[in-house]
Amino acid sequence: MSHIAILGITGRAGSRIATELLGRRHTVTGIARNIGQASAQPGLSLQAADVTDGKALARLLEGHDVVVSSTRFVGGIDAATLIAAAKQAGVKRVVVVGGAGSLEVAPGIALIDTPEFPEIYKAEASAGGVFLQALRGETELDWTFISPPALFEPGQRTGHFRLGGDALLIDGAGNSHISMEDYAIALVDEIEQPRHPRQRFTVGY
Repeated sequence: MSHIAILGITGRAGSRIATELLGRRHTVTGIARNIGQASAQPGLSLQAADVTDGKALARLLEGHDVVVSSTRFVGGIDAATLIAAAKQAGVKRVVVVGGAGSLEVAPGIALIDTPEFPEIYKAEASAGGVFLQALRGETELDWTFISPPALFEPGQRTGHFRLGGDALLIDGAGNSHISMEDYAIALVDEIEQPRHPRQRFTVGY
């Protein structure tokens, strides 16, 4: 059992990751600006904080084994703040809920650079790519960046999915998708049995 902090506990992904962790008997500290949106659960403690305040965040992260960042990239915590806060708190492991935009659809061609990529998501996807590049320059922390596929929505917890590397996963019907519930399984699996130290990987059907 580990003690794990989740940044963005009230978000759609963060709340499902918390549920998966608690179901496996981990203890969780949920951190968000407005914790009133989170439901009390056994094993879960809640802390209201602005995660972009690195010094305040570092104090909240002390004593944790892992920090999971599930905030948005635009308006949320940036890589430098997260890395500095984790190091100051003595947390050795950081797991980041990534984005799909930086995944490759062909060698050297990222999803964000395809004509079909929606303009409305480009700022968030671009910021996610910058975050990933910053992590790739980090050699002290044990970090993992987990990109979902193109469609990432709430759904069923099936336990059936595939893992990939830097390429977008597409199923036999040409779809790139996963439920947030199954994504949470893959993320917690990685926490419990690390297979991708200082790497990005992806998960999809």
